[in-house]
Amino acid sequence: MLKWAKDLFPICRSITGDGVRNTLKYFKKINPEFVQLSFKTGKKVFDWTIPQEWKINDAYFQHESGKKFADFKKNNLHVIGYSSPINKTIKKKELLEHLYTNKSQPNVIPYVTSYYKKRWGFCISENEKKKLPEGNYKVLIDSKLFNGELLMSEAVIKGKQKKEIFFSSYVCHPSMANNELSGPVLLNTIMKYLKVKFNKKLNFTYRFVLLPETIGSIAYLFKRHRLLSKRVVCGFNLSCVGDERAYSHISSRYGDTLADKALSSALIGLKNVKRYSFKFRGSDERQYCAPGIDLPLCTFSRSKFYPEYHTSADNFNLVTEKGLKQSLKIFENIINCFEIGLFPKNNILCEPQLGKRNLYPSLSIKSVKKSSLLNNNLLDFLAYADGKNTIFDIANILNLTLNKTCEIYKVLQQNKIIK
Repeated sequence: MLKWAKDLFPICRSITGDGVRNTLKYFKKINPEFVQLSFKTGKKVFDWTIPQEWKINDAYFQHESGKKFADFKKNNLHVIGYSSPINKTIKKKELLEHLYTNKSQPNVIPYVTSYYKKRWGFCISENEKKKLPEGNYKVLIDSKLFNGELLMSEAVIKGKQKKEIFFSSYVCHPSMANNELSGPVLLNTIMKYLKVKFNKKLNFTYRFVLLPETIGSIAYLFKRHRLLSKRVVCGFNLSCVGDERAYSHISSRYGDTLADKALSSALIGLKNVKRYSFKFRGSDERQYCAPGIDLPLCTFSRSKFYPEYHTSADNFNLVTEKGLKQSLKIFENIINCFEIGLFPKNNILCEPQLGKRNLYPSLSIKSVKKSSLLNNNLLDFLAYADGKNTIFDIANILNLTLNKTCEIYKVLQQNKIIK
């Protein structure tokens, strides 16, 4: 995952253009199941219209002394996303009106966009702005806006059931490691895990999309929302999943979907877990959970609020191999539970005789009982295995880790106590 992210980091992505095109091509080499979807400029998608495509080759501003500033080729955050083209010489006073900084973090380059209103501009650190010399500046942004397309990729890995587990992440930000690349690389690794672990013997069907945030998810829902509403039983939006600082669960609108229950149970036993209501939404859960769409989806992040967000400091000091692996483990556990069986049901009326199956101590001594946590958990699991509670419900009720809950489920299945 970390290698993929580092490979893709230099690419200048936006909501349209070659950055998205090349990123989607890269992931198709990893998972050939991806199929590209295209939406032409001007197409109406609900209340929105697909914008023109944006292409940029170079950008900088140059003092009359010859010194360059905000060189796009050194850091693609230096240009406001979707900047209109310009090539002229202006005074410093006029230039300052088109410069954007982050005063609270004076050493970083902020990430700024203007997708739906034409303007041009540069982003630099506040400290660099303060040092700009007086005089005239040549301003160059070699870009163009033209009628083109908005692209995304979709993949479906079929199981026995038509019911789907849905994963989404976005590919529309330039060189930022956590806010951009951690989600897509995790999504692609989840796909590979499904294919390797279950070898086409899946119970559920799994759907994956990589798209530009907001306009991409709106366009995708315009095309697929009727199908998704019939098939998706659980979904996850993946955003900022590569750091090691926290685990964050941003709930669906009412926080009561199967996805909320699954993610909540998967976070049991982990340190620094943060739970946010839908009022703190910020990514594509805004679209997937919108009234009238109402997909059973929530968002998973590591640190939702972090100081490097939308700045040049969002790099591989923040995103680590360990952080990505920890995020992957969350979804390996969730998928394993889906595939073992979603609604465990006790086959036996009253408590089963666990002793004759060597699942409960035959000697009634307190020290034996205390040492047999698994045995007690078996009985607790069975108490709620009524065919109505999901495995995630049971994990949440018992406050058991999802991994431990799955182990208990397997033991009871092997002994034909539940189905």
